[in-house]
Amino acid sequence: MRYAIATETWPPEVNGVALTVHGLAQGLRARGHGVVVARPRQPGEGRHEDDTRLLRSLALPRYPGLRLGLPAASALRADWRAKRPDALYVATEGPLGWSALRVARKLGIPVATGFHTRFDTYMRDYGAPPLESVAMGWMRRFHNGADATLVPTRELQQFLLARGFRNVLRLPRAVDTTAFAPRFRDEALRTQWGADAMTPVAIHVGRIAAEKNLGLAVRAFRALQQAQPRARMVFVGDGPERARLARDNPDFVFCGVQRGEALARHFASADLFVFPSRSETFGNVTLEAMASGVSTVAFDYGAAREHLVGGVHGAAVADGDDDGFTRAVVRIGDDAALRSRMAAAAASAVADLEPSRVAADFDRILQSLVDAKGRHAHHAAA
Repeated sequence: MRYAIATETWPPEVNGVALTVHGLAQGLRARGHGVVVARPRQPGEGRHEDDTRLLRSLALPRYPGLRLGLPAASALRADWRAKRPDALYVATEGPLGWSALRVARKLGIPVATGFHTRFDTYMRDYGAPPLESVAMGWMRRFHNGADATLVPTRELQQFLLARGFRNVLRLPRAVDTTAFAPRFRDEALRTQWGADAMTPVAIHVGRIAAEKNLGLAVRAFRALQQAQPRARMVFVGDGPERARLARDNPDFVFCGVQRGEALARHFASADLFVFPSRSETFGNVTLEAMASGVSTVAFDYGAAREHLVGGVHGAAVADGDDDGFTRAVVRIGDDAALRSRMAAAAASAVADLEPSRVAADFDRILQSLVDAKGRHAHHAAA
């Protein structure tokens, strides 16, 4: 089969969407399929390759390193008429995503979209709660223009179906346990953070931005410090809130964006993953922390709802219970023996979540859309 993917974010950009979509493309290729990725041109990139179509883009305000794809209907139409894909996956709802969806519909190409970002909750996080319903309507219109919308959890599937989204299908996520594992724990790195073997280290990995609810992470850690004065707080990532957070908390450790084995070492060298976000569709970092053997505190939705057992791997706190979140950080952060048990259980719990299985499921969904389109064309001609 020949598949096309349209996405506005792609490595080396570091975010959950970029890494997830890259993994899906690699998984399809490993299964023997041809995959062409249409995406924004990144700074310094030259001409496009046979498996990549580089398109015009603009820098995204307040998010250094991220690009916004511009409308590209003419270029995509010419490409897909010359080499028609059997099916298309549209990963993002930006201008490039809208162009890809419209072109696919006009050419009769089966298309699935991915629901990766809760833009409706972003409205609240950025001070515009009246626009939540507008954002939801905009997303519903976009995704209902496709043959299917793919989501990572049963919870999100039911949420969208109840709000008028059609043909919402679950595509589970996985984690590469060869890339994230307890064996990457690095005592020398902990020393750089000012921690020894007895020092509890809390870590947050992700974009440092308003939608991540980082004020709660700060409050919870300060509460932990009351019980463990030598505790350390480490942030991995970057974003528009980093400078303010660093200014207000000079004792915190900021490591910037980390990739590959360096990221694995940062995860595994911590003792407690603190993830207060309430705007994720999944939260890949939750699985990465668990695979790294790190006890985790998160709200009970997304990856935590699917995979994190409270009291066994960490704490899955009721959504909106900020006091419960803080209590969980203090309780686990202050108990080394409890953290150790939870860390081992967490790594064991995700050991069978193989990326190859996700690729097979993704392939099966796309194949089913191709088959359904073929049946419809046959009946129309009959």
